[in-house]
Amino acid sequence: MPGKAHDRREQILDEAQRLFLRHGLDAVTTRQIAQAVGISQPSLYAHFPNRDAIAVELCIRAFGILERRLRKVDAAMTGAARLRELCRAYIDFGLEEPAAYRVAFHADIAMDEISGKHRGLEAGLATFSILRSAFGELLADPAAAELAAQTVWAGMHGLVSILLTRPEFPFVERTRLISAHLDRLLGPA
Repeated sequence: MPGKAHDRREQILDEAQRLFLRHGLDAVTTRQIAQAVGISQPSLYAHFPNRDAIAVELCIRAFGILERRLRKVDAAMTGAARLRELCRAYIDFGLEEPAAYRVAFHADIAMDEISGKHRGLEAGLATFSILRSAFGELLADPAAAELAAQTVWAGMHGLVSILLTRPEFPFVERTRLISAHLDRLLGPA
């Protein structure tokens, strides 16, 4: 039975993510999630104590996907090329996984009531540490590396966010826009 419980849990997470993307986190109830999954609200509570716990799990899951993508690049490359490819992997994640991206970065997810920790923030910081490490390799001053990592992360987030939220805007060709944006953030390739 553990396999069926795991499958149901994943189904709940998938439906919740879809609903959060469509309606926003605050507008979705556990009743709506349970209905979308085809279970009763008490059955949903057997897997998650509340909507916020579902959001925390989705946030952690999203950062896990991003972290795996970044670690793949991190293991394969070094230097400035590594940094540029890490940035591309981040941008690709946001554009290819918009629901996960929005839960990770746009949802107002509070501290996890069960663990007493901010597990979503912890997952985000673990993921961010990969970019921080890449800058640390290139810049001798740790404070400068931290500043550069945060600035670049914020710049990438801005690009992904506007591409996701304003698709009607007449952007230049996407690949060209991303390359130009990375050139501004990191310097020419």
